[in-house]
Amino acid sequence: MSQQNQWDSSAAFIFAMIGAAVGLGNIWRFSYVLYSNGGGSFFIPYLIAILIMGIPFLILEYGVGFTFRQSFSSIMKKIDPKFEIIAWILVLLVFVVTIYYMVILSWDLVYLASSFTFSWGVDTAQYFVSTVGGSSNLSNANFLLIPTAVGVIIMWIALWFIAHRNVDKGIGRVSKILIPALFVIMGFIIIYALTLPGAGIGVNTLLTPDWSKLADVNIWLAAFAQIIFSLSMGQAIATTYASYLPENSKLINNVFIVVASNSLFEICTAFGVFSILGYMSLTNGTPMVQLITEGTGLIFIVFPMIFNIMGPIGRILAPLLFLAILFAGITSALGFLEPMLSTTSDKLGWSRKKTATVLSIVGCVISLILTSGISSYLVGIIDTFVNEYGILVLIAIQCIIFAWFYGLDKFLPALNGLSIINVGRTWKLVIKYVLPCFLILMWANGLVKMLKTAQPFEIIVDIIILVAVMVSAIVLTKVKAANE
Repeated sequence: MSQQNQWDSSAAFIFAMIGAAVGLGNIWRFSYVLYSNGGGSFFIPYLIAILIMGIPFLILEYGVGFTFRQSFSSIMKKIDPKFEIIAWILVLLVFVVTIYYMVILSWDLVYLASSFTFSWGVDTAQYFVSTVGGSSNLSNANFLLIPTAVGVIIMWIALWFIAHRNVDKGIGRVSKILIPALFVIMGFIIIYALTLPGAGIGVNTLLTPDWSKLADVNIWLAAFAQIIFSLSMGQAIATTYASYLPENSKLINNVFIVVASNSLFEICTAFGVFSILGYMSLTNGTPMVQLITEGTGLIFIVFPMIFNIMGPIGRILAPLLFLAILFAGITSALGFLEPMLSTTSDKLGWSRKKTATVLSIVGCVISLILTSGISSYLVGIIDTFVNEYGILVLIAIQCIIFAWFYGLDKFLPALNGLSIINVGRTWKLVIKYVLPCFLILMWANGLVKMLKTAQPFEIIVDIIILVAVMVSAIVLTKVKAANE
């Protein structure tokens, strides 16, 4: 591994990994998942999911990246040339995530600018539909939402500016600044939110346990899905980042630091989110059930509505929240881009700067297509397909390849060498048997739901993504590597 592609320390790697893990899902998804899946009782399947999936699979990814010190496609090709296409399918799907993720960050950038004047007005839902995210009305697909389109261009330029530098001066340096800043900003928001009138209403609503839900298999599936999305598992991010580590790294120690930081962040954020919702419920007399939502509805509609009635403190909290989302999003987007950047650069023999430039131009053009009047509808369709049906099954395939075709024992020297905690027989059993079976079950369950509920337009979009990814993967696999 060249010095151009190496962290100067484990600290840079840890900040980058926390940045890749802590993203939009932690801020706008976890609180809703916790509330809608049994409240306080959800912590049981959540912790079990961390122990039997989150930690074991991240350990595997760190071990793979650190042992091979190559791009993801080179790793898979080295195990068996037939597996190279699987690597390309995965990194291309993660690149698709980068493309729509930049659109969401553009929405946030528009709201960050709006938060200084509250230009979203009283009807925050209408502002989102008409100015930023559009709707599911297909007749609106023939025009662009100009603020969002401009934001996409700005965000891609920013991403390119960071990503084209070598990893330590680019991703490493930015992560060391933005991650502490993110934690400080969210810490202030959470602490203040807990002091608001009605905060107790929100927290009680969040945590009230429904023990009967533990018998529902869907609650357990939700816990495992949250860990996959929250930790950005199986997306070749951890594998790629770990390949840049210096020799004296304590891999398993780093896994526990990243997982603990990610979980504490999303749990504490959930308390802050529901405290603010409780304040809104008390102040306006709106039942909590009418306020609780996830994703764009929570951040871009409900929260601006709350800031409108908060008075002067709302003028402070609003910019801070959207700034925190921006910081979390940028560090995650860097993680999503890196596998494709590393793999393409390695395969074609391009410089990091050239690869980042080409990918940024291609990504920006496609992102602009997603800024039409059905922007949020398109993003939702792509997000569901890529994560729940694409990446999910590829995580199971990775478990099978590394455990059954390569051999987990080969990773143990690197994993156990300097770490305080060691892995062995139990870890191997989880990777070889438990995870593949459970992940395939989750994938099949989701596929059945999709076939029952998907609309024709959604299926068309899914097919376009699938065909584009498969054709691109075949072409890139067949291209002769620059070092051959």
